[in-house]
Amino acid sequence: MFKNKLLLVSPIIALAVIFIFSLTLFPSVQPQPKNLPIAIVNEDEGVEIPNQPKMNMGQTIVEMMQKNSKATKDEDPAVKWVKVKTAENAQKGMDNQKYYATLVIPKDFSAKQASLRTPVPSSPEVQIYINQGMNTAASTMAGQVLNGIVDNMNNNVRKQLLDGFEKQGATLTAKQAASLATPITKTVTNVNEIGTNSANGNAPVSLFQPLWMASLASAAIIFISISKMPIRTRKENLVTKIGQIFMGVVVALVIGFGLTWIADGMVGLNIPNFMDTALFLSITSFSFFLMILAVLSLLGLKGMPIFILMLFFGAPLLAMAPEMMSPFYRDWIYSWLPMRFMIEGLRELFFFGKGLTWSSPLSTLVWIGVVSMVIILASALKLNSLKEKTQTEKLEI
Repeated sequence: MFKNKLLLVSPIIALAVIFIFSLTLFPSVQPQPKNLPIAIVNEDEGVEIPNQPKMNMGQTIVEMMQKNSKATKDEDPAVKWVKVKTAENAQKGMDNQKYYATLVIPKDFSAKQASLRTPVPSSPEVQIYINQGMNTAASTMAGQVLNGIVDNMNNNVRKQLLDGFEKQGATLTAKQAASLATPITKTVTNVNEIGTNSANGNAPVSLFQPLWMASLASAAIIFISISKMPIRTRKENLVTKIGQIFMGVVVALVIGFGLTWIADGMVGLNIPNFMDTALFLSITSFSFFLMILAVLSLLGLKGMPIFILMLFFGAPLLAMAPEMMSPFYRDWIYSWLPMRFMIEGLRELFFFGKGLTWSSPLSTLVWIGVVSMVIILASALKLNSLKEKTQTEKLEI
């Protein structure tokens, strides 16, 4: 029994399996954000104070936030503050998925803060915008960061006011006492919303697995079916490959429209535009089908584990923001996953109202399909030419 080599290496195989599948769990265990881009708009015009330099609390806040988030020598900061000139530019940036959130300091911020020491105080107000559609977990974390900053500002301002009133021995008016509870107010607004059902925020990721498995199974079945057919000439082989591609078109349309119908009508996901979503999923499925078939055409069924591993490694990463991944997963795994373009495209359709346009995700998926199609057709000529050469040599013998 112990002479069996497979039996002897079974513990090593078990360890390798544990190692490979454990790698799929690491990204989702206590993810820590790094360089999470958050826009900050300082429109504060400042206020003139007699016998003192002009006070601009907005600028002071911006400088303090940037100073506190500076990276140490060994690690990156959790937040990357991006100064933006206007709230309109920040909104465009959020629509283009550049920022997970935005903090806007209004023009009268310093003037209202100075009024807190007067008998008629007026609380300054900041606006917080949460870009929900970009990534639910990351945008929620960005919102928590901004809310924490405002709360910290309130604590500091409250302490300064109390110390000042105590030194002056002043008696607080009712309005002053009320303003001390929340010296700085905030308005929180969600943009590119995911809807009332929080599960809709994960809708793009939820649709990935059934589409991927359907594309993988279809490509494998069609490849196996065609491989059993007797093919004698190069022309027959080429026609067969074209037939595989044509069948992929039919399968992709069934997957794209079928999955959209199930998600919208049965599962209850919020699909803003049925036709655009169905066409995008059909194109995505066709691209994946061609990519899988291209690898199978070169490697045979030995190439199947590649796509199974892509599923296990890709699924946990697709739900995460790149800024919440370790450099290894972000640079060496996530950046090479073709399915991330599906998620990015669906986010644009579901949350950013862009419709089915020639965007970066769609164009990338199309190019993946085009290159895969070329490989499939080229493999038909190459593999068949080798077969013909072998048959010729046999005849000569």
